[in-house]
Amino acid sequence: MKIAVAMSGGVDSSAAAAILREQGHELVGFTMQLWDQRRLINVDENGDPLPSRCCSLDDVYDARRVAEKLGFPFYVLNLEKDFDRDVVEPFIASYLSGETPIPCVACNSRLKFASLDRMALSVGCEKVATGHYARVEYDERAGRYKLLRGRDRNKDQSYFLWELTQEQLSRALFPLGEMDKTEARDVARSSELYTAEKAESQEICFVPDGKYSEFIDRYLTHEGRASELPTGGEIVDASGQVLGQHTGIHRYTVGQRRGLGISSEKPLYVTQIERAKNRVIVGDEEDLACEEFTVRGVNWTSSETPADSVRARVKVRYRHEPAAATIFSLDGERARIQFDEPQRAVTPGQAAIFYDLETAEEVLGGGWIERQDAG
Repeated sequence: MKIAVAMSGGVDSSAAAAILREQGHELVGFTMQLWDQRRLINVDENGDPLPSRCCSLDDVYDARRVAEKLGFPFYVLNLEKDFDRDVVEPFIASYLSGETPIPCVACNSRLKFASLDRMALSVGCEKVATGHYARVEYDERAGRYKLLRGRDRNKDQSYFLWELTQEQLSRALFPLGEMDKTEARDVARSSELYTAEKAESQEICFVPDGKYSEFIDRYLTHEGRASELPTGGEIVDASGQVLGQHTGIHRYTVGQRRGLGISSEKPLYVTQIERAKNRVIVGDEEDLACEEFTVRGVNWTSSETPADSVRARVKVRYRHEPAAATIFSLDGERARIQFDEPQRAVTPGQAAIFYDLETAEEVLGGGWIERQDAG
């Protein structure tokens, strides 16, 4: 087949390309230029650029070297404006509203796959391949494509792909789905690729130091929008008693314990962020237990929308073990999730992914966890 390959400049996408090339496929490589380093938003206190291992010019160069080594054409797509509009701005808006977003999901489904799909079709490619640790299978009986977890549960990335549509899944290839990281590196080494020993990027690509609130401060200030930054407010307990002051709700997340600036005989955790009242609510660790919540923007990835309810295992953050629950469909692409046993720190803005109840292998769908307050 003729296949479009997403080339990030890392070892995973390089290994995926090497596998497909070895299988005899005709490849066309695409790297997406997403973040404009020249804007100098990601700088330290001295004005020096922060180190980045993703979306940088070095990554583009590394991707090009891999394509040249494996012998297939390579193109760079400039998606900086799209990335800013579809990923960065929603990320900031979510934090400013009291949520803790996960932008990698929107980037994968709404930007990367959507853009690659268009480009792949324009150059006659039948499939789109990436270095994700996930799997796709076609269910002939159901007449639908199924998104499955990667065989290596430690590297499984199905959590980030639940928004993919049936049309996108029909063209998706994940050559690393049956592998673990060591095997992927071995593939890159055997193909003598420059990226074989390259370190992984652990943070959100446009926040290389992992300091999200400081990035938001810099971004809005750079864009002349500092007035949009949240002002300070109260930190209160569940009864409304004021315990301290916060410096902006975008600096806090549900489950947070450190950095609250409150003296207490027992540990306190952020249990809720109320945007409408500009306050942070804290409580005991037991207060983080959540048995029921709602999600919006639901996408039933591998199955039809259930008429009523469905039993499943639900994962509420990347490193959370999927827990047994009942999912009730609601109007307006929403759903209500009720766990069999309460789960810790269900965080608004994060994604809740639905897996099949028996094996937790198949991604049934997912949605965005909603805030509890009306603000």
